[in-house]
Amino acid sequence: MQPRHTDLLERETPASPSSQRGPNQRTQAKPREKAKEKTVDLVLKQPNARSVCVAGSFNDWDQKKTPMQKAADGWKVTLPLPPGRYEYRFIVDGQWISDPNARESTRNDFGSTNSVLVV
Repeated sequence: MQPRHTDLLERETPASPSSQRGPNQRTQAKPREKAKEKTVDLVLKQPNARSVCVAGSFNDWDQKKTPMQKAADGWKVTLPLPPGRYEYRFIVDGQWISDPNARESTRNDFGSTNSVLVV
């Protein structure tokens, strides 16, 4: 006689492979934790500018992604960035400019320089 469908459901299912692991077998490595982000402030003294944003390798050079906020004597933005080396430029009223306060810069493909930020 064939077992009924409900009889099949009541059978014990075999243990999962992870529960059959012996004491000397290694478990899978856990994925690395994401590098901790650090907060970085970029400041640009352009008090007469109407709009300022920053574009760089941290936002795919998208000049609309990271607008800066008007501050007392210029413009400011706070960026949460994981450790690394980033290139960037400011866009002031539609004109691309390098950061005059950057400690490092590098030549770009457009005949000017990108500012460099190391986090």
